[in-house]
Amino acid sequence: MARLSVALRLPPDVSAVLAALPRPPTPRVSWSAPEQWIVKLRPLGHVPDDLVEPLVDALHDELDGLPATRCELGPATRRLGGQWLGAPVVGLDDLAATVFDATVGLVPVTHPQPFQADVVLARGRVPADLAGEPVAASWVAGAVFLVADRSAPGRPRLDDVAEFALTESRLPRS
Repeated sequence: MARLSVALRLPPDVSAVLAALPRPPTPRVSWSAPEQWIVKLRPLGHVPDDLVEPLVDALHDELDGLPATRCELGPATRRLGGQWLGAPVVGLDDLAATVFDATVGLVPVTHPQPFQADVVLARGRVPADLAGEPVAASWVAGAVFLVADRSAPGRPRLDDVAEFALTESRLPRS
């Protein structure tokens, strides 16, 4: 059984923007490593091994032919529930809805929440004054990934189980 998410990977230039943000030593706060920086379209939680192949098939069927999606990071970091510091990403509502529709029959929702896309930068008891740091970047997401989190304490490890290419589109560059 693996802990899975459907997510986007960040391109190197967007990761560089996040890496340039201040990361002050803060008691009870763990800063995430760049290899942990993904944008979750839908966290699936612990998924039995026998559901992985049906998930891959369902995602392939729903995502096949969808256009690449423009993503906008920013405008500032935000505190999420006092337990996370995130950099918001907008432009993903339609893609996330498609992913949700493709997966909800296989992995039911146990904790319904409105969709919010963020790159998680820190976890723990995040003080309010860490939020509000300006951050801005944009990119075109050309693929969606099914990601397995096989991390251990002090050893982040996110492995791609499957990749679903989105079609080239004629999105304007920014």
